Amino acid sequence: MTIEPLLSRYSEGYDPPVRGDPITGDRYWSADYMALENRNLWPRIWHLGGMIAELEEEGDFVCHDFGKESVIMVRQADGGIKAFYNSCRHRGNRLVFTEVGGADRITCSYHGWQYSADGVLRHAQDADDIVGGNPCGKLKLVEVRCETWGPFIFYTMDPTTKPLLDWLAPIPERLANYDMRDWVRVMHLSAECRFNWKIIRDNFNESYHLPTIHPELSTFINDGLPDTVFEMYEGGHNGMWMKGHQATGREPAFDEGDVPTPLDMIARAWGLDPAKYKGRTNQIRTDIVAAKRRLGPERGYHHYAQMSDQELVDYYHVTLFPNLTLTMAPEACQMLRTEPHPTDPERCVFQHWYLMPKIAGMAEVETPIGTLPFKWAEHVRSVHGDGVSLGAVADQDLSIGTSQQLGLNSRGFVGCTLAHQEKRIQRFHELLDDHVYARV
Repeated sequence: MTIEPLLSRYSEGYDPPVRGDPITGDRYWSADYMALENRNLWPRIWHLGGMIAELEEEGDFVCHDFGKESVIMVRQADGGIKAFYNSCRHRGNRLVFTEVGGADRITCSYHGWQYSADGVLRHAQDADDIVGGNPCGKLKLVEVRCETWGPFIFYTMDPTTKPLLDWLAPIPERLANYDMRDWVRVMHLSAECRFNWKIIRDNFNESYHLPTIHPELSTFINDGLPDTVFEMYEGGHNGMWMKGHQATGREPAFDEGDVPTPLDMIARAWGLDPAKYKGRTNQIRTDIVAAKRRLGPERGYHHYAQMSDQELVDYYHVTLFPNLTLTMAPEACQMLRTEPHPTDPERCVFQHWYLMPKIAGMAEVETPIGTLPFKWAEHVRSVHGDGVSLGAVADQDLSIGTSQQLGLNSRGFVGCTLAHQEKRIQRFHELLDDHVYARV
């Protein structure tokens, strides 16, 4: 069995030109730039609001706080989902303070106004005393556009933004074979961090940092530049394919001696003897494809049948403009999101979700923070640096984010000097500026 070879560098047809606009430090610390983002960027994109599985019955809701804004997504009687701004129509009191919940009525804690799942006001104290007449059955919470893709709920605050699937394109098509519709979020972490949200976006828009910040990955992910594919899509999103189950091409010695750890453990997990691959480590990747084809169905990985060989062993790293990243493997999806702090441009909120397919009889799973029960995870919040890990690799990224924020404040930083492989960073900032300065 052979795997289709990867094209190197930027794929033909997915390499749009960039202007070379300067990427200066003020966008990482300026309150004025943050204000432009709040006005011209964040209202116009689709935000990941929650998981469909969190809404089982009519009246169940999930709430997403973003900056100073808050949106409630509510299951309807007909099974659909509607979203509303989290603000009472009486005098603006915030209605919901929990991330998930459910009730027959959404009740304002200030004066007791009650709204049904469809956002309609059903009860108001002294309703006949309201200026203009009794508002019950007439007044509604202000609705927000809400659509779904796979297991996810998205919302946008702009009525003119293109439909979700059009906005996401071509990602839904590219990820269709993973069939994530019933995947379970087994890890749900977030942390407030001491750097601007764009620093981690820059980080996820390049793989240049892997040999220095994540050297431990080199034994089972090939981060060699000639073996990596970069793609930039028309809508502003981008992707990166990296060969998995293969040691880095930057260190030829890995293919000459014993199979390095943890690649040896991965081989054993699929019934392969690492000792037989001494001096030919690169062959493991191809043989694991065959093993997954043979053993996958009996282990419960039924979606393997529809996946390409490349999808079975490689990592597809997708960055959705502007602030959401998915790292896809056939057995797991890591979702990494950075959102702005409500008031401080030099802080942000980093979120890390880990999703896995439902496998009958699976009780425990390995995650970036170790072994966890195979069940829906509680949300754990922290402040970066307080000792709560967000996963070893994520911790490394966040640590460099803190030091980079310090350097970006220096008068000595007069703009980025990028490698060609970091072109996705250049494009990200040009797209960002087009939104911020209302050029789109």
